[in-house]
Amino acid sequence: MRSETLAKLREDTPFDLLIIGGGATGCGLALDAATRGLRTAMVDRYDFAEGTSSRSTKLLHGGVRYLEAAVKKLDKAQYNLVKEALHERGATLKNAPHLSRPLPLITPLYSWFEVPYMFTGLKMYDWLSGKMNIGKSKLISAAEAKKRYPMLKSKGLKACVLYYDGQFVDVRMAVSLAMTAEREGAVVANHVEVIDLLHDEAGKLVGATLKDRVSGDTWDVKAKKIINATGPFADGIRKMDHLDAQPILKVSSGIHLIVDADFVPPDGGLLIPKTDDGRVLFILPWQGQALIGTTDNPANVTDHPEIDDKDIEYLLDYVHRYFDVKLSPSDVKSAWSGIRPLVFNPEAKGTAELARDHVIIEDPSGLVTISGGKWTTYRFMAQQALDKIVADGSYPSAKPCSTHDMKILGAENYSERTVDELVKSYGLPADVADHLNHNYGDRSVEVAKIAKDKGLEARLNPNYGVIEGEVLYTVEKEAAIHAMDFLVRRTTLALIDQKAAEEALPRVVELMAEALGWDDVRKATETSMAKERFERAL
Repeated sequence: MRSETLAKLREDTPFDLLIIGGGATGCGLALDAATRGLRTAMVDRYDFAEGTSSRSTKLLHGGVRYLEAAVKKLDKAQYNLVKEALHERGATLKNAPHLSRPLPLITPLYSWFEVPYMFTGLKMYDWLSGKMNIGKSKLISAAEAKKRYPMLKSKGLKACVLYYDGQFVDVRMAVSLAMTAEREGAVVANHVEVIDLLHDEAGKLVGATLKDRVSGDTWDVKAKKIINATGPFADGIRKMDHLDAQPILKVSSGIHLIVDADFVPPDGGLLIPKTDDGRVLFILPWQGQALIGTTDNPANVTDHPEIDDKDIEYLLDYVHRYFDVKLSPSDVKSAWSGIRPLVFNPEAKGTAELARDHVIIEDPSGLVTISGGKWTTYRFMAQQALDKIVADGSYPSAKPCSTHDMKILGAENYSERTVDELVKSYGLPADVADHLNHNYGDRSVEVAKIAKDKGLEARLNPNYGVIEGEVLYTVEKEAAIHAMDFLVRRTTLALIDQKAAEEALPRVVELMAEALGWDDVRKATETSMAKERFERAL
């Protein structure tokens, strides 16, 4: 429970490591550090993955685009980046099978020149993945492509290249990583903000002042080392450490749309490798819906970036170029915008040219900042950062990294056959059972038992498999504190259908109020906070 977590954060014993940021990188760091035997704390001023890490394209990928750049420019660094990412893609698919899967994608080709070029490039993509390869690329004819994707426009279509990447549920991955880190001994706290950094007389970091954003309480925590893993907010933390810190990031924004799955084929995705302005466009099946993304525009850092209607029109225009479908803004069931932290390169002409690589910097105070990168390489980034930290001998008892083959919470005994058990033993509909199994893995039986024992088997919306019992489970086991924690990041209901989530909100607030002892004022506040997010930005 939250009170126990906060009590641990208030203990006098210094932490070996305080991690600021509970996104992909922060959660990966917390798990790695805890399994090395370091006394670890991780805090985030919002919820786990409430920022950039919940607003991805939901792909585990090496980066086809980066491979092309590596070959064209003979860039060994980009080449290695792709190779590392493909390896990590395979590791994540093995370590979180309930939350991830291989996904076939096709790229339509409208020039005969493109056919050997793209096919050769994707064969190299396969080769670079080595023993972590998840499927072989192949050419398919225009006729076969039309059978697979009947809505694909056939005018001028020469052929298609089919290849494989991974797909996952980013919000569930972050929460599961955080809870796995907690199981391994880390203290992980959402909605706890770092409001100041503490230095000794020599200017070295010795801790931080924390604020519980729920109660308003503040206190100091001591730590031997602090890691700044705040994504696009990394420069802000560095300036909190020393005002003259120079920026290391540029940021861009990208939006994604969700439309009904009927608008695109359900068995695979589509990649447009280069739009008129040099961007990459994906149309993917995700969580029973169709995901369309993304844009890439210069941006300012903000907590909850809002969506420009022009970006929605831009994405829908490209859908119409490649598919014989009619989509309008009214067909959009949900949308979100994310801020991408890109490693600063003053010579780059635009954000589309910036590599999504990461950097690890240690300032004179001892503050370690890790920024850039992407979800696919979160584990490897954490390993690199911690290897660097322990290399100076400050933590002589630290164990080597062990996360490469570590299954995350929910994956240890995960089986597709659990769906049958949930149907037979708990009387759940098949779609509810399937949802629980993929959302919680081997913990799904525990969720089902809570639902049955408490009489909370009812759906929160008739069109989806999310049930009332999940609210209680995520409050007790996954640190859900606000209604939007549940609707956006413990389940994906708000991400795939905002209207359905709004309709479920009153019942979610009621259930959380019962579990957490909220009074009428707190219930009204929760409802108001959620409505603001629905109206402005998820």
